[in-house]
This record gives sequence, structure tokens and C-alpha cells, in this order.
Amino acid sequence: MSPALQGLITIIIGVGGCVGYFYFSNLFLDKVLYPASGPNAGRNINRANMIRPWLFLMPALIALTIYLAYPVFETLRLSLTQRVAGGGYEWVGFDNYSKMFAEPKFWEALSNNMLWLIVVPALSTAFGLLAAQLSDRIRWGNLAKSLIFMPMAISFVGAAVIWKLVYDTRPVDQEQIGVLNAVWLAFEGGPMSVLFLKIVPILLLLGFAGAVALVAWVFIRPLVKPAGPVGGGTVPLRLLVGAAAVWLIFTALRSAFGLATVDLPYGQPQTWLTIPFWNNFFLMIVLVWIQTGFAMVILSAALRGVPEDTIEAAIVDGANPFQIFFKIKVPQIMGTIVVVWTTITIVVLKVFDIVFAMSNGQWETQVLANYMYDKLFRANDWGIGSASAMIIMLLVTPILIWNVYNARKEMR
Repeated sequence: MSPALQGLITIIIGVGGCVGYFYFSNLFLDKVLYPASGPNAGRNINRANMIRPWLFLMPALIALTIYLAYPVFETLRLSLTQRVAGGGYEWVGFDNYSKMFAEPKFWEALSNNMLWLIVVPALSTAFGLLAAQLSDRIRWGNLAKSLIFMPMAISFVGAAVIWKLVYDTRPVDQEQIGVLNAVWLAFEGGPMSVLFLKIVPILLLLGFAGAVALVAWVFIRPLVKPAGPVGGGTVPLRLLVGAAAVWLIFTALRSAFGLATVDLPYGQPQTWLTIPFWNNFFLMIVLVWIQTGFAMVILSAALRGVPEDTIEAAIVDGANPFQIFFKIKVPQIMGTIVVVWTTITIVVLKVFDIVFAMSNGQWETQVLANYMYDKLFRANDWGIGSASAMIIMLLVTPILIWNVYNARKEMR
């Protein structure tokens, strides 16, 4: 049987089964279980209306139980057991977690994931917001949005292959096909090399440190100079943002100092994905490139929903474009920014394809999902592999709860 025919039969059975289920279940409810006739007609109608929503929810609940709830509990069970020689499992408790925490590769994966969590959502949201604001101010804005959104149509593996060609390295005596190495070899140590490879990156790093410090001050200022009561639930979040900002500022300043003092190997093609620490950023660029389009589309819709009255009032009061953007527009779409940020954060926590296709976790680029894959399918260690899967779930769960809480809060 051809795949096309199989797909057609699957669609017919699936759609027909759904239609048949809803039709016959409602028929059974209204005609057999609670018929709308006789002396108890009113009570039967009320009971049928109470049960009817559950009939519509039942297929989704069953699917969620089979494909979501059961795997979670089974993974938890596997993380507390270990395979034995006979093919069975024995209970080992938290031994798998202890072994996992003792492995340097796990901590490498966890620290890299934290770095991804800080950089990728921030850059994707910032670039998406910038693109949304600027593209609405030009005539060919829709074309620009289409081009920026286009990477979203590419799979993560496809994007990884494209960027792997950008970072490609050939021997010195061969022509470089990698764009980055072709640009790199154009610099030979002269004034332009110092300007573009040292001064400009140092200024960018210092600007990044300043921007992080400004954002951190916005978060921490209510704790340092409280203008009113500070919500107790936001204090840990503000402290966490402050701690992350301090680490980022230290990293940026250290990198700027290192760049100012290092002797760059001009004229030598670089294997970019093998350079420790910086290779993580080369991988992050791929996900930022993909997620910027998503952030732009959502934030563009939010910006168009900002009332014109508030903007006109700010213009009348003498506000400049920067003040209108940062003090009028951004505060009104902060809820959307948070949703976009947390959504990208969830994607980052599960990132696997890009790392697997470009570096396979080598050269200190390991992440949690790739670590889990290595344990499950290469080492056949289902215990530690399942334990790492539970760590990923524990990291994702608070963000999901936060999204649900905000959604319900906005509905109220």
C-alpha cells in the first residue's frame, strides 16, 4: 500500500471516528441515558448538559493520559531503577541521580543550558521587538517581516546544516567555503583588523554589559529604593535576575579584557565550533535566527494593539520616539513580552537538534537534551537517561505554571 493511500485512509478513519464518536455519544446521552421526556425531563436535560462537556473532552483527556501523563510516570519509575543482566529492572532509588550529579558532563550540560537560557530568549525577544517596531515604519515592512519570519519554516536540523556551512573550515591551501572564515581571512592585522576585530567587539561587549546593568537596575530598584510595597512573590525573581545580571556583566567584562590582550591568529582559518565557550554562542546564533521571526510576529500584533490615544498624548507632551517606545509602548505590551520570553525559554530548555547536528555535544557544547540522548541511546543507560529527562521536566514545569497563571490572570 502506498504511503499516500495510507495517509488518506488514516485521515478518513480519524475524522470519521471523531464524527461518529461525538454523534453516537450525544445520541446515547440524550436518548438512552437521560432522555428529555417523561416526568423527569427537566432534571435529565440538566444532567445531560453537565455531562456533555466531558464527552467532548474525553478524547483529549485519553490522548493526554496516554501520550503525556503515562510517559512522565514511566520515566520517573525508570529513573529510580536500573537494568539487570537478565533483562529486568531493579529498584535503586536515587542512585541514578547521585551518579548523574557526580558526572562533570552533566554539570557542563546544565551550565550550558543556563547560558542558553540567559542569552537566547533575551536576544530573540529583543531582536523580534526591534524588527516589529522598525518594520511597521517602512513601506516594504511586510516583505521584511516575511524574510525575517522565513527561518521559522526551516527545521532545526536544516538550519543547523546551513549554519554549519557558514562555520565550515578548510585547510590553509584550499579555498574557504565558510562565510565566516572567508571574512576572517580578509583581515591581516592592519588598522582595519584592529578596528573590526578588537575595538568594535569590545565596544559591543561593554554596551551589552551596560544594557544588562540597566535591565538589572530596573528589576532590583524596587528592593533598593522601594517606592511602595514590593510583592513578596516577586522578590526571589528580582534577586535571580540580579544574580544572573552580575554573572553576565562579569563575563562580558572578562571577555572584553581578554579580547583586548589576545594576539589574534590572522591569516589562519579557524575551526569555530571547537573554540571553548565561544562555540556555544555560535550555536546560539542559529536558534536566535529562528526564534526572532516568532517573537517579531507576536510582538508586532501587540504593538498594533497599543491605543493611539496614549501615543498621541505622549507626542503632545513632547516625548521623543525613544521615550514613546520605552515608556509608552513597551510597558503596555509587557505581558506579551513575558509570554514570548517564556515560550522561547521552553524551546531553549529542550534544545537538541542544533547541538546534535553541529557539534554533537563535543568541545564543551553539551546540553541536557543531548546528554539525555547519549545516555539513553548510546550508553543504553536508561536509569541516568531518565533521570536527566526528569531534570529537564523539572526545569520546564515552573515556566509552564507561570504561563498558565498569567493566562488565567489576564482572563480575569
